[in-house]
Amino acid sequence: MSKHKRLGLLLFLAIVVWAAAPFEARSQASPRVIDITAKRFEFTPNQLTLKKGEPLILRVTSMDVTHGFFNRPLKIDGLVEPGKPLQVAINPQTAGTYTVICDHFCGSGHGNMKMSIVVE
Repeated sequence: MSKHKRLGLLLFLAIVVWAAAPFEARSQASPRVIDITAKRFEFTPNQLTLKKGEPLILRVTSMDVTHGFFNRPLKIDGLVEPGKPLQVAINPQTAGTYTVICDHFCGSGHGNMKMSIVVE
């Protein structure tokens, strides 16, 4: 199964589980949304500081071409296409500093396109 189909399936399952929860539980536990912009050759912001165990949604929008958004330990793996924001649900459980990279070639500065996620 391709990574896009896996991501779509995971997103679908997350929506089904969320929709099945009582409204009161959803309103109390709504994850915080953090907006990230991707453009050649940077993510903005380029560093996030998160709390261990805090559920979040990272919403990544491309301003130009298709970019990757990848970090294996945080289970982040998606494509960010222009006009199609990527939403990634994470709940970091281990403190540390994680580097998210663009893993989809986007031009000559592609190798330097990264951001840090610090989990405290």
